[in-house]
Amino acid sequence: MFVEFAPAKINLTLRVVGRRADGYHDIESLVVFARPRDRLRFEPGAELSLSTVGPTASLSGEAADNLVLKAAKALKAQLPDLTLGHFDLLKTLPVAAGIGGGSSDAAAALRCLARANNIALNDARLMQAARQTGADVPVCLDPLPRIMRGIGEVLSPPLPVPDLPAVLVNPRVAVPTADVFKALAAIRAKDSPRKVAADPASTLAEKGGTISGDQMIDAIARSINDLEGAAVSVQPTVADVIAALRDLPGCRLARMSGSGATCFGLFDRDRAAQAARLLKRRKPGWWVKATVLGAG
Repeated sequence: MFVEFAPAKINLTLRVVGRRADGYHDIESLVVFARPRDRLRFEPGAELSLSTVGPTASLSGEAADNLVLKAAKALKAQLPDLTLGHFDLLKTLPVAAGIGGGSSDAAAALRCLARANNIALNDARLMQAARQTGADVPVCLDPLPRIMRGIGEVLSPPLPVPDLPAVLVNPRVAVPTADVFKALAAIRAKDSPRKVAADPASTLAEKGGTISGDQMIDAIARSINDLEGAAVSVQPTVADVIAALRDLPGCRLARMSGSGATCFGLFDRDRAAQAARLLKRRKPGWWVKATVLGAG
């Protein structure tokens, strides 16, 4: 039995820098990971199969469409002698939530298969399978702070992003990514063409060296998530979540992750857990987790 964890992926910043001829969007995003996570168990066997249990399992769709199986098939196509088997997924992360839960599950599946088949984790065929599975899978394959560019396939080396105490919140509403990008296109169609400026948080992280939490939070505050306004137009509850985070004692910054609806608030180290307890009392129907953003 092999076990891997699939941590939540958090986009501290996200810029949509252009649209390609194939319809996909080029992005630049500073990505970190968080302790809330799914768990994947793998038992080698003759047939490829998947069972899914847990609080959010019923929302994760049909097993045949799961990215865990798609990733396994993509790797098998490159390695015909690959031993497959049964995956058992404990699903606790919100679904369609802007935190890459399905992508992180797929990356965990590739790591399980690599371990079971004595494949090095830096084998190029693992990354190729990740790219074929989904745009967010490559960055989840080795869950460390990085900048992802292109459609997600161009990754920086691991970056020295400091640990950031945080509260993650999802209002338990789905925000389809396609709808958010459609809304962004409508918003931008009304605006004048704009020059894409350097992202302060990405620039700071790529300089290397020691970065303090205060420096990182200041840089993130001067950066943006281009999808936030579009997501709010699709699902106004996202704005309510951000406002609720900003209203918590000690919140330094609140922002949406990915295409939503999950949002994060950054706090001083001794304030996040208390803030999460307070918000759970105020919004008992929301998914609320105190955590630390950094490596998965």
